[in-house]
Amino acid sequence: MNDSPEPAKIGNVLHPVADVSAAVRFYAETFGLPAKFVDGDRYAALDAGGTTLALAGPEEDVTDGVPAASFKVPDVAAALTALVSGGGTVVRQPEQGPHEVRAVARDPWGNTVVVYGPR
Repeated sequence: MNDSPEPAKIGNVLHPVADVSAAVRFYAETFGLPAKFVDGDRYAALDAGGTTLALAGPEEDVTDGVPAASFKVPDVAAALTALVSGGGTVVRQPEQGPHEVRAVARDPWGNTVVVYGPR
């Protein structure tokens, strides 16, 4: 019997873009990715076949222009504690976003990740 908590899931791959509308058109025309959700010039979620490509406009760019895997977790604070215990660092403390709580961190090798979960 496994008593381990459920593993985190990659909820999306975040791509910061200067123009959300242009990026939605580009990914639709180039790769055929349909939009799942568009929040004006802030953010768009595209269906990339089981993975969401998240296009973050300047207002939603929490990673300073760096693409990042975004891990959906049930408890952001607990996930950050585990990340730091494992050798990672928190770049941006948890904050309330328009749709969830989110934080930005780096793994021990310097890769940027977003950790997000319910409010």
